[in-house]
Amino acid sequence: MDDRLGDAQMLQCALQQAMAELGALGGMAHIRVRDITRGLRLVASSSLPPAYARLWENISEDGPAAPARATQRNMAAFSPAAAVPEQAFGRRTPAVPRATGVPPDAGVVAVPIPGPEGTLGTLSVLVSGHHGPVPAQQTFLLEVARWAGSRLRLAPPGPEGVLPALLQESGPGRDRVPESAAGGNWEWDLRSGDMKVDAGLLDAMGIDRGDFADTIESLATHIHPDDLSWVVAETDRTIRARGLFDIEYRVRGTDGGYSWIRSRGHTVSGEGGEPAGMTGVAWNVTEAHASLESVGRALLHMSDGFLSATSDGRIRFVNAAAERVLGPARCLMGRFLWEVPAVCGVPRLAGWCREAAAAGVPAEHDAPLPTDGRWSHLRLIPSPDGLALYITDVTEKHRREEADRAAAERASFVSAITRTLTETVTAQDVVNAVAETALPFFDATGMLITAVEDGHLGVVGSVGLPPDFLNRFPPGPLERLHGPPPTTPSAATPVGEAIQTRAPVFTTTQKDFATRYPKLADFAAGMPQETLAFLPLIVSGHPIGGLTISWTGSRSFDEDDHTLLNAVSGLVAQALGRARLYDSATTRARELQRGLLPRELPSLPAVTAAARYLPAGQGAEIGGDWYDVIPLSADRVALVVGDVMGHGLPEAAAMGRLRTAVRTLAHLELPPEDLLARLNDIVGDLGNDRFATCLYGIYDPVTGEFCYANAGHPPPAAVLPDGTVSFFPAAPNPPLGSAVPPFITASCRLADGGVLVLYTDGLVGGVDRDLDLGMGRLAHALSTTGSGEREDLDALSDLVTAVLLPEGSSADDAVLLMTRVHRLRPDDIAVWALPDDPVAAGQARRLIRERLAGWGLDELTMTTELLASELIGNVIRHAKGPIRLRLLRSRTLICEVSDSSLTTPHVRRAGATDEGGRGLQLVAALSQRWGTRYTESGKCIWTEQLIPDEANRGR
Repeated sequence: MDDRLGDAQMLQCALQQAMAELGALGGMAHIRVRDITRGLRLVASSSLPPAYARLWENISEDGPAAPARATQRNMAAFSPAAAVPEQAFGRRTPAVPRATGVPPDAGVVAVPIPGPEGTLGTLSVLVSGHHGPVPAQQTFLLEVARWAGSRLRLAPPGPEGVLPALLQESGPGRDRVPESAAGGNWEWDLRSGDMKVDAGLLDAMGIDRGDFADTIESLATHIHPDDLSWVVAETDRTIRARGLFDIEYRVRGTDGGYSWIRSRGHTVSGEGGEPAGMTGVAWNVTEAHASLESVGRALLHMSDGFLSATSDGRIRFVNAAAERVLGPARCLMGRFLWEVPAVCGVPRLAGWCREAAAAGVPAEHDAPLPTDGRWSHLRLIPSPDGLALYITDVTEKHRREEADRAAAERASFVSAITRTLTETVTAQDVVNAVAETALPFFDATGMLITAVEDGHLGVVGSVGLPPDFLNRFPPGPLERLHGPPPTTPSAATPVGEAIQTRAPVFTTTQKDFATRYPKLADFAAGMPQETLAFLPLIVSGHPIGGLTISWTGSRSFDEDDHTLLNAVSGLVAQALGRARLYDSATTRARELQRGLLPRELPSLPAVTAAARYLPAGQGAEIGGDWYDVIPLSADRVALVVGDVMGHGLPEAAAMGRLRTAVRTLAHLELPPEDLLARLNDIVGDLGNDRFATCLYGIYDPVTGEFCYANAGHPPPAAVLPDGTVSFFPAAPNPPLGSAVPPFITASCRLADGGVLVLYTDGLVGGVDRDLDLGMGRLAHALSTTGSGEREDLDALSDLVTAVLLPEGSSADDAVLLMTRVHRLRPDDIAVWALPDDPVAAGQARRLIRERLAGWGLDELTMTTELLASELIGNVIRHAKGPIRLRLLRSRTLICEVSDSSLTTPHVRRAGATDEGGRGLQLVAALSQRWGTRYTESGKCIWTEQLIPDEANRGR
């Protein structure tokens, strides 16, 4: 705030600040006057209708109006705007006009202006609503009033009040003529009408002494006819308001010429407080007006729009350029700037004006004008008596900036979608990448990617399209895909046309689509979108598919859109081509891997098995996880699960070799530690960089024991029939390829009906998961399932994999092998010790007859006796005792003869004259299967015979 500004100007600024903060309709400032009666005199106002302002010119300090109550109580006060204040100076209450231009629900909020020795006056604002401002706004008003009181140069209230001091503002004195101007003093007696004018003032006005009669009427005859009416009205207002008089008007001199005069003065009160006269000064300002007219002419014809407004925002001057933007001057003068139709739609224009006026500093804003949509640069220049506005057309600048911004956005989009598509692996990744980047950028609502397969188009993926629409999607056959483009586009389908012509196809409405493709008219009626863009996907000159982007409403496409969509189709084509190659290679690799795994698990008496193989997530190569269930002699079962470290086809091939080796070694009836030793040699032969973990174990249904060896694999878990879960101890053997035999073995006894759980680390561990935590989750999932779920191993397997791998895949392959173990019943087992003597064969035949009769297998008695006799005879002739005979009744009848010799029997071809050598040939012919396995004390020769269905049904 400039310290040189006078009190009136300072109060105007305070009002503007208060109005801007509260969004007020108007404001006024009163000063306390003490002559005969106590009263408040209006000395400044802003944006108040004249009729309403006159009601507040002189009000009683003892009345109920808001300014009076603010003075009485020295605090904020509120009163309805419709309440007429009690008038001071004679208690005159003028009639309220029918229309004052103030809303009926408005109210007046007043706060006291504090001074060093009491209240100097009040600051009031006219606000909407019957309840006044909130406390925060009242606090702001009090702060503004306190600031105004600290800057007023008024004397403290005395016999004459404080009003005369208000007229003694700094700067050019109101009671003296500026030093550089020609003029003088004047006095006017209201009662007599006499008017005294200095000779210097008459000379300044160009009036000879003889032409002036020292009366107000004589002065009126020299005032320009166009100015006389409003000069009289302003003089009358000043007298009634006891306010300030400061106007400029034209005066005719004796020579007939006119000059501009500026007159300042104030009202002088007489006895009783009634106006008695006026006194003031006046001086010639013709030269200043000439300069202003010159400036005005320059402003009138300047290329930029210019207008000036009063402090409350009313327009008082517009130049020709502003008229072209805002409208004719006759329709603008006197209106509030922000109410002009050409700019009333500019957001916050009124707020910008008030903020600039309140801050007292220029402000600049760019805004589109609602009338023609062109952009204008608005420069607001505040001044003590109003506001100036410069309007410069910056449409071309904004268009250039918009074009630059659009180009930058397109470049950024191309960079983003290129980066995103580069990271895609599968075809579905490409669909997701286009949906996440291209659809938001183009404001599209749907997308469809199709691929060429054997001369036809198939759907790869879609977004924003309903399933019934996709089911009716008519790709149709594509003709001449690999030949030159046809001379005329095919009318079959838009996708086919785009692919054949190597150019985009656009349809902007369903009618347009039906017109271009009449055979698809019914299909067009069901399309959920109006506008469609069909883009060909071409890689190395060969079409691989099409990209369709759709919009809900009608949309046009300019040259930039064509260029950008072509670029997008090229990027998508490259990504889709790579993805299809990857998908094809991955599919073949998955098929190879699954071909190396068991196609189905065998149905065995000793175990019921279920397995799950979960490949790694998308983007990862195939792994080397495998599992197997291998039937052995005596209803024993070998269970194996392993993991070749690494991912890729070499690992999958190594897995196949190891699985084949395990099955071969298992059929040799090797114990677990010997089998892993042989497997360790095989892994070592694969290379120094090959390692594998493996757990191999054998379950014996006769004893219920599970004997296993573990080479760096997670330990197995057992689930008891009551749901209790326990992990077997993990033997400290390193992985195959780095191990040094012998391998430590372990054994445990499994409960009949219990579940044995084998798995790979991909199920419970991984790069980003803790193995112990995963095993804990596995135990929790197994223990919290119900008994019914545990009965169904397939359901239990699905539940466990869903809990441990909720997203369906992990960073590593995972295998889960669950087996329910079943023990043979004691009455299905018969064991006898026989002497190492030829009589053993006879004893064996007798024991077999008795047991088979008890089992109801009499029809197998002869064959079984013959098999046992031949096996016992071989032991007596070629081996050594003791001899043990065992019969097991299961799905087959198993006959075993054990001895303490490690000599392995071999079937040999006997000559025609040989007396022996035909025993094992007879054993092989009479049994379904036979073989030899080594035991801790020697060997065991076993045979299996099929049991008739009737006997099995009787069990």
